[in-house]
Amino acid sequence: MTLIDRDGNGRDDRDDLRTLTERALIDRGFRTHFSGDVVRALVEHRVADDGALRDLTGLPWSSIDNELSRDLDQVEYAERRDGFVRVMVGIAEVADYAPAAGPVDRAAMQNTTSVYTAGGVFSMLPTALSEDETSLLDGCVRRAMVTALDVSPEGRVLAAQHFPAWVRNRKKLTYDAVGPWLDGGPVPDELAGDAVLQAQVKLQHTAARWLRAQRVARGGAGFDLPETELVRDADGHVVDIVTRTQTAAGAIVEDLMIAVNEAVARTLEARGFSSIRRVVPPPPRWDRMGALAARWGAALPDAPDARALGAFLRGATRDHPADAEEIAVSMMKLSGRASYVLRVAGSDEPGGHFSLATEAYTHSTAPNRRYVDVAIQRLLHAIHRGHAAPLDDAALAAVADRCTLMAANAARVERQVAKSAAALFLADRVGHRFEAVVSGVTARGTWVRLFRPAVEGRLVVKADGLDVGEHLTVRLVAADVAVGHLDFERVAT
Repeated sequence: MTLIDRDGNGRDDRDDLRTLTERALIDRGFRTHFSGDVVRALVEHRVADDGALRDLTGLPWSSIDNELSRDLDQVEYAERRDGFVRVMVGIAEVADYAPAAGPVDRAAMQNTTSVYTAGGVFSMLPTALSEDETSLLDGCVRRAMVTALDVSPEGRVLAAQHFPAWVRNRKKLTYDAVGPWLDGGPVPDELAGDAVLQAQVKLQHTAARWLRAQRVARGGAGFDLPETELVRDADGHVVDIVTRTQTAAGAIVEDLMIAVNEAVARTLEARGFSSIRRVVPPPPRWDRMGALAARWGAALPDAPDARALGAFLRGATRDHPADAEEIAVSMMKLSGRASYVLRVAGSDEPGGHFSLATEAYTHSTAPNRRYVDVAIQRLLHAIHRGHAAPLDDAALAAVADRCTLMAANAARVERQVAKSAAALFLADRVGHRFEAVVSGVTARGTWVRLFRPAVEGRLVVKADGLDVGEHLTVRLVAADVAVGHLDFERVAT
């Protein structure tokens, strides 16, 4: 599948998508390349050896990530203790490799996040760092900020410590290989013959399930949302667009990272440090969420209640497996928007994460990919080294605001490019009918999401009375690759 330019010459659709992506990024305030001063800073900067680092390279650390990922932020290790499991999560050391206010730091602060699109990956950090020097690649000795969590069988974190250390990733594992094995399938090739790592992953899985059970018990709803993925042929051209749901291996990473982020937020609070919190308010359209739940035979209380929502979502997955994806997407669309906010030391202002049912949550586990995590890592370094907070409240607030803005912009770019990829894929299917569900209703229009392929577009004719979660049949009337628009009209069934 190719696009045809005005001169009639065929062009590779991958090149077109990358060009569209770069244009969309620039329009949203992102840089798409690193300047010469950033490159020079990488060459000139040397990280001083910190004699306080613990040497934990002898432990059997491992990571779980996507097959093609090289910007590895986390490694994990677990061991049984008397009555609990100690889980250690090593987070890539980035702060010391990107000195505050230096060229690399300023470049990272401009984008604040890596952007993953159908047109390519645009890294927050130069890949010489994020995919090499600061990446926890298998077989490599790297610096890390380690969080050690003592997890009880009831899923409570009995104690938490944070300290820098040397680590060595024994093996980069993948979600697609490890997940089926944890669900009872055969041992994957990447774990074959390594009884130590097999036992490690299973123990991590156990601790993660304890943590999840406790989070569910306190009311954590969570949204097990599928991710859209392009399927390409042997030549790299898009041949389908599908969704993939989280595997058991993905749940390990999610549960452990949530626990680390909570522990870090609580540690900073206990040490009297202002910080940045990840906040999700109660859903603003709870009444509509209740109406949707009623359609599926459930009742939600009148006021937002994370425990009730979580129970409904889990019940929907169990009782309506064929519709679970649609239900989760609809509920997510109606939920409150996440943001980063300044948490002033000693403040008792509310600012929790509704779907996780926690009042203390930050982002600290992906510093190769998110700038907030780099700022939080600097605060942890200050605590460990006995220094004053490196960022005052005004600076933290500025970071929080910038990261909120650019995370939203990154999501917009990712959606736009995904729509361009979808328009490219569906360009020869204008006039075809599809089954869809309403995914958004705003003053600007009504959006629908197709069941297959997994794409979203806008109704070009106003359809009064429609709301999120309603089913309808639509016809594709236009596919504009350049701007990423798919236009549909409602048709009678």
